Parts: sequence; C-alpha cells; structure tokens
Amino acid sequence: MLQADPLHPLWCTPLGVHQFAQAETVNEVLVRVFQTMRATDPQADTSKAFYASRDDLLNRIRLSEWEQLVRFIVDSVRKTVVLANQGAWTEAKPGFKIAMRGIWFQISSQGSHHDVHTHGNCSWSGVYCLQVDAPEKRIADTNLGAANGVTRFYGPYFNRLGGASMDFGNAYLQNAHLDIDPVPGQLVIFPSWLAHQAMPYHGKLDRVIVSFNVSVHAATGSDQLHAYDNV
Repeated sequence: MLQADPLHPLWCTPLGVHQFAQAETVNEVLVRVFQTMRATDPQADTSKAFYASRDDLLNRIRLSEWEQLVRFIVDSVRKTVVLANQGAWTEAKPGFKIAMRGIWFQISSQGSHHDVHTHGNCSWSGVYCLQVDAPEKRIADTNLGAANGVTRFYGPYFNRLGGASMDFGNAYLQNAHLDIDPVPGQLVIFPSWLAHQAMPYHGKLDRVIVSFNVSVHAATGSDQLHAYDNV
C-alpha cells in the first residue's frame, strides 16, 4: 500500500555505465581482430559503410584480450542486475546465473547508423565502445554535431508523445530520450525492452562497438519471483 506522499516516482528505467580499466590495451588488439574478420568474411560487402558480425563471437575468438573483455562485461552485468533488483528479489543475496545469448561487433562510418530497435530473447543488453573519433573531432562534424555516433535511448514516455497534449504541466514527458556519447572503454547496460538506436556516424576512425544480450536465471532453477500454492 502506498503511503501518503506528494509524489511517487514510479517505474524508473535502470541503466548501468561502467568503465573498463584495461581498455587502452585490449581495445587496440580487438579492433585489429574485428577489422580482419570483416575483411575475410566472404559474405561481407566491403564497399558498405556498416558491418555487423554474427552473434556467436563467444565461440569464435580465442584471445586473452577477448576473455578479459567478456569477464568485464559479465561482472558489470552482475553489478547492474543486483542494484536494479534490490527490493524486488525476495532474498538479500540470491544466487543467479548469467547466460550470454549473443555477442557481436559492429563497424560503422560514412554516416551509417542502426535504426530504432529493441532486443528480444533476453532481459538485459549492452553496448561497449572500442573505437571512435576523439570527442572534439566527433562533435565538430558540420552535419551531425554533438549527436554524431551517439547511442540514443528512448524512454517509456516516448510512446506517450504521439497525440499527447503538450503543455507546461507535463514538461516531464517532453525530454523523452537520452544521448550517451561513445567513449572507448565505456560499457552501457540497459533493459532489452528499452528502444534505442545508433545515430549516424561520420569520422576519420571507424566507430567500433561490441553489443550483447544476456538472460539472468535463479540458481535454484526457477525464475518465478513468487510461488503460488493455489494455481
């Protein structure tokens, strides 16, 4: 039961941002690996400005740098998931398992982008930046400006804007998206249902990122939050 309060901020959107301490050495190696994988992919059209690998990188790459990045991703997901579910999990420190449902890389340049979408078959997704132009060069683009290469997230309010009456009283609805700058070494973890897109990117360096989907399961084997006796 809700207690008397002038405002209850309900249904927030959890999002985690983490920084990889080993990014400087790991990113350089993995960018070369990804560029080679793209160049040797018989189905890749190298004339196109956008490339996405298959989502089975977990089984295709055997490098210590890759293993370091994967461990960082899993550890970061664990931290974000615990914080997001505090108060919802019935146990203070429940055991759980993280299953990687898919992990892939994307390379973009020349104004290419990835349109608005969500991810299925998982509860959490993430994007890790390996390479992009330096901030001052990226935002200096005369056509794209500060939005050049950012990941744009559309909050739950975004769908309410269509046909909504806009006035001073619902100003909280009118800032319905969040742009997160691409920063090498930065990992953003977000709920898979959260609509997002990679905005058009143009730069001297390719924009290289790793994306992934994970599901999280209770160690007991049952993902039900509550047990129902009278079903």
